[in-house]
Amino acid sequence: MFKNVIAPIQAWLMSQGKCVGCGMLLNKAKRKSHKYGEKVTCKCERIYIFNLKDKKYRRALLDEV
Repeated sequence: MFKNVIAPIQAWLMSQGKCVGCGMLLNKAKRKSHKYGEKVTCKCERIYIFNLKDKKYRRALLDEV
Protein backbone atom coordinates (compact mmCIF):
# COMPACT_ATOMS: atom_id res chain seq x y z
CA MET A 1 0.00 0.00 0.00
CA PHE A 2 2.80 2.41 0.88
CA LYS A 3 4.33 1.97 -2.57
CA ASN A 4 0.99 2.91 -4.18
CA VAL A 5 1.16 6.27 -2.38
CA ILE A 6 4.83 7.02 -3.04
CA ALA A 7 5.13 5.95 -6.70
CA PRO A 8 3.03 8.81 -8.19
CA ILE A 9 4.96 11.37 -6.15
CA GLN A 10 8.29 9.96 -7.33
CA ALA A 11 7.09 9.92 -10.95
CA TRP A 12 6.02 13.57 -10.65
CA LEU A 13 9.41 14.58 -9.19
CA MET A 14 11.29 12.83 -11.99
CA SER A 15 9.05 14.46 -14.61
CA GLN A 16 10.08 17.80 -13.09
CA GLY A 17 13.75 16.76 -13.38
CA LYS A 18 14.29 16.41 -9.61
CA CYS A 19 15.79 13.67 -7.48
CA VAL A 20 13.24 11.58 -5.56
CA GLY A 21 15.50 11.46 -2.51
CA CYS A 22 16.78 14.98 -1.94
CA GLY A 23 14.85 17.10 -4.48
CA MET A 24 17.97 18.44 -6.21
CA LEU A 25 17.63 19.35 -9.87
CA LEU A 26 19.13 16.49 -11.87
CA ASN A 27 20.60 18.80 -14.51
CA LYS A 28 23.11 19.88 -11.81
CA ALA A 29 24.14 16.29 -11.00
CA LYS A 30 27.20 14.40 -12.27
CA ARG A 31 26.73 12.96 -15.76
CA LYS A 32 28.52 10.17 -17.54
CA SER A 33 27.95 8.67 -20.97
CA HIS A 34 26.09 5.34 -20.92
CA LYS A 35 24.79 2.95 -23.57
CA TYR A 36 21.16 3.81 -22.67
CA GLY A 37 21.73 7.59 -22.67
CA GLU A 38 23.43 9.41 -19.79
CA LYS A 39 24.06 8.04 -16.34
CA VAL A 40 23.19 10.76 -13.80
CA THR A 41 24.40 10.47 -10.21
CA CYS A 42 22.81 12.76 -7.64
CA LYS A 43 24.63 14.10 -4.57
CA CYS A 44 22.58 11.64 -2.45
CA GLU A 45 24.05 8.79 -4.58
CA ARG A 46 20.81 7.83 -6.35
CA ILE A 47 21.48 6.88 -9.95
CA TYR A 48 19.24 7.78 -12.88
CA ILE A 49 19.34 7.22 -16.62
CA PHE A 50 18.53 10.20 -18.85
CA ASN A 51 17.13 9.14 -22.21
CA LEU A 52 18.52 11.62 -24.73
CA LYS A 53 15.85 10.85 -27.32
CA ASP A 54 12.82 11.24 -25.02
CA LYS A 55 14.44 13.80 -22.68
CA LYS A 56 13.16 11.86 -19.63
CA TYR A 57 14.73 10.53 -16.45
CA ARG A 58 14.18 7.12 -14.91
CA ARG A 59 15.73 5.23 -12.02
CA ALA A 60 18.63 3.03 -13.08
CA LEU A 61 18.23 -0.74 -12.91
CA LEU A 62 20.77 -2.83 -11.00
CA ASP A 63 22.50 -4.08 -14.15
CA GLU A 64 22.90 -0.48 -15.39
CA VAL A 65 24.74 0.68 -12.28
